[in-house]
Amino acid sequence: MTVQPIRLFGDPVLRTPADPVVDFDVELRKLVADLTDTMREQNGAGLAAPQLGVGLRVFTFEVDDVLGHLVNPVLEFPDEEEQDGPEGCLSIPGLYFDTKRRQNVIAKGFNAYGDPMQIVGTGLMARCVQHETDHLDGVLFIDRLDAPGRKEAMKAIRQAEWYDAAAPPVVKVNPHGVASPFGLGR
Repeated sequence: MTVQPIRLFGDPVLRTPADPVVDFDVELRKLVADLTDTMREQNGAGLAAPQLGVGLRVFTFEVDDVLGHLVNPVLEFPDEEEQDGPEGCLSIPGLYFDTKRRQNVIAKGFNAYGDPMQIVGTGLMARCVQHETDHLDGVLFIDRLDAPGRKEAMKAIRQAEWYDAAAPPVVKVNPHGVASPFGLGR
């Protein structure tokens, strides 16, 4: 196993948009293996490369016994149906907040060998794919909360034993505006 340390809230790499993968080589496949091993060790549903300090557009997931990864994802939303429920993050350990997401998603991208692939997800899979793609855009799930929710989340983060007050965090306001928290088709 090649379990790696996970970057925590406050680390600037989590707020930096990741670069597209251009080389589908052995190094990319090693990164996918490291992401998978680390995600599974931490009992996560997904893990994005920036969470390991790597600024590339790749993430892994394991939802409902489906294990996989996606490189250079582009999301499409087939409808307007939403879900609202608890969401957490391995980079904000132990904290969960109700977060609105789309109920259904189609994620197109590539596997680690450069072959095109597509994930059609609903429910938890859709939530995971949206969450991990947000990581690749430098967005954290707490950015998607309304103002009172973000305030509550920040209070809980500051009280967490892992929080480092010496590294002041950057908190973003919802990047997609008040009218639509989901953006268009990324």
